[in-house]
Amino acid sequence: MEGKEVVKKPIKKYGFKVIVICFWLLLWEVASWQDPREIFIASPVSVFVTLIGLIKDGGFWVTIAWSSFRITAGFVMALAAGIILAAAAYNSSVFRELISPVMKIMKTIPVASFIILALLWINNKTNLSILISFMMVLPLVYTNVLQGLRATERELLQMAKVFRISRWKKVVAIYVPAALPYFISAVSVGMGFCWKAGIAAEVIGIPSGSIGERLYEAKLYIMTKELFAWTLVIIAISMLFEKLVLRLLASLQKSPKN
Repeated sequence: MEGKEVVKKPIKKYGFKVIVICFWLLLWEVASWQDPREIFIASPVSVFVTLIGLIKDGGFWVTIAWSSFRITAGFVMALAAGIILAAAAYNSSVFRELISPVMKIMKTIPVASFIILALLWINNKTNLSILISFMMVLPLVYTNVLQGLRATERELLQMAKVFRISRWKKVVAIYVPAALPYFISAVSVGMGFCWKAGIAAEVIGIPSGSIGERLYEAKLYIMTKELFAWTLVIIAISMLFEKLVLRLLASLQKSPKN
């Protein structure tokens, strides 16, 4: 009986998700009936067929690889810089006050404004998505990690001081566990935001061989099916990267306990 209940739970869980997906696909299909020529809304079947055609094209994978590399590079650099700056701000109130206005400005300025300004700063549009991804994710990581560090239990720090625990051991045993949940939250939110900002930068900058270029061409020539297909690709890649990164962080979070 217990075995049957264990089997029923995932079936019930994923079965409901399938029903939800089917509902929205049906709603999408019904909406596409209002546009028989599929100029504004392409049907799910047409988009799926178009996506299969794109996948068969060798340039499809090269395009995904280059855009993924650039956006991921900006994301990784933002993670590293955010951690370093948060650690510096935690240890120095002067530095924290100095950098606070910069982080607030970066969080409030719209993505489009950042992209237009960046086009004035750099000549190479190829690296525009790296810069935009970096600048959009940096304040998020900085704020979360700093909040996690400041939430560290004072009792543990006092105990570490009494027993004269080395700085490195204190970082690994006290600060990392305290900041890690905040860091994971920043990664979860930042990954999706990073892809949105990075692709927006590519659409405006139109670097050769990028997903943004393909989206711009689809919009320019009113290729609605291709536009929907590439949008689905972006969503899938973003979700895949987020799952992989969060799974890696979850394994790191469990390792100290083992």
